[in-house]
Amino acid sequence: MEAVLGQVEQLPALLAVSRSALVRGWDPLTLDRALEWARYFQHLHDRFRARPQLREALGRRLRRSQPCPLLGFPALGRCPQLLGLALLENRALPPAACRRLLRSLVQGPGAESGPEPRGLVQGPGAESGPEPRSLVQGPGAESGPEPRGLELLARRKAAACLLALPRRPPPRPAGPEAELQAELQRDAALVAEAELQTEAELLLGRLREERQEGGEAAGQRRWLGRALEQLPRPRAFQVVAAALALLTRAGDTDGDGSGPDGHPGSAAGEGCTAGLLLSWLLDKQERFSAFCLCLTCSRLAFLAGHYSQLSRSYLDLLTCWGSHLHYDPLQGRWVKSCLDKAEVSWEELKERFSCLCQGSALLKEQTQAALKLLRTRDGDFRVCGLSVWTDLLMEVGY
Repeated sequence: MEAVLGQVEQLPALLAVSRSALVRGWDPLTLDRALEWARYFQHLHDRFRARPQLREALGRRLRRSQPCPLLGFPALGRCPQLLGLALLENRALPPAACRRLLRSLVQGPGAESGPEPRGLVQGPGAESGPEPRSLVQGPGAESGPEPRGLELLARRKAAACLLALPRRPPPRPAGPEAELQAELQRDAALVAEAELQTEAELLLGRLREERQEGGEAAGQRRWLGRALEQLPRPRAFQVVAAALALLTRAGDTDGDGSGPDGHPGSAAGEGCTAGLLLSWLLDKQERFSAFCLCLTCSRLAFLAGHYSQLSRSYLDLLTCWGSHLHYDPLQGRWVKSCLDKAEVSWEELKERFSCLCQGSALLKEQTQAALKLLRTRDGDFRVCGLSVWTDLLMEVGY
C-alpha cells in the first residue's frame, strides 16, 4: 500500500509537467505512458472509492504532496480528463504527440492495459504497450460515435470560455428608438442571468460530485473556499446566491427533509450542499455583510424565506446596522451616526425590513417579532423619532 501511496503522490507533478514546456520533448510513446498513468489513477479511484479508510489515506497523501491542497481523492477519478485538458491547452506539445492525443480522445475502448503503468520517464527504446483506450472514457464505458466523457469535457470547456468573455454593454441604436433600446437591455439582462445560472449549476454539480465520492465535509469546505476565492467578490456572492436559489427548487430546504420526488436522500444531499454554501457565507461577519450589501433586498428576502439560518443572521445584521443610526431633529429623519460603521441609510434599512415583511407568513412573523423585541428593549416608545425600531414598525404597517 505504501507503494501505491507513493505513486498517488506523483499526480500533482504529472499534471504540472503536462502544463509546462517540458512536453516539448515528448514523443507518442511518452504520451502513451502519461495516459497510462492517468488511467491507472482512475483505476485506483474506482477500486478504493467504496473503502473509506483507504480513500481517506489516498486523499491525505495526495493533499500532502501539494503546497496548496487543490486536489483530493475525487481528482483521481477525473485524472484522464484533467491530463487531457492540460495537454490540449499546451501549445508546446509536439505535433506527433498531439495527433496521438487526439486519437486517444476519439477512439473507443481498446485492449485493457496492465494493472500498473510503466514509468513516465522510461527510455524511448522500451517496449510499447497496446493502443491506449479512450482518454476520457472510464474502464467500463460503452463505445459509441461520441464518448460521453469527451462530450462532457467539451461542454465544460465551452461553458468556461463563454463565461470568461468580457461583458459589454448593449449597443445603442443610431436613432432615438426607445423600445429597441429597452429590448436590448432586457436581452442583456437575460444573458447575464443565464451566465450566472450556468456558473451556479457548475458549482453545484462539482459539489455533488465531491459529496457522491464520499469526500469529507472539511475537504469540501476547503475546495469551495478556494473555488470562490478565484472569483471577484461581487461575482462570488452572486453565484452563491444563485446556487442557493437553485437548491430551493430541489425540495423544502427547512421542511421535512424529503425531496420533490418523496425521497429523503436527495433532499438530505441538497441540504448538505446548502449547508456548505451557508457555512462559507456565515463563517465571517465581514463576508456576510458584504454579501448582503451586494444583493438586492428582494433576493435576500427570498433566500431568508427558505433558509432559517440565513434569516436569523440577516436580522442580526440589520439590527447591527440600525443601531448605528440616530435621529436628527433638524433634518427630521434618521441619519448615520458614524460613516465608517453605518453600512446603510434609513431608507435602505426601511426597504430591507419591508421586503422581509412582504415574504412568507413565517418570515413576516419572525421579522415583526424581532422588531417588537428591539422596540421593547429600547424603552417601548410609541412616538416617532425616539427609537429607530418604533419607526420601522410604523413603516412596515404595524
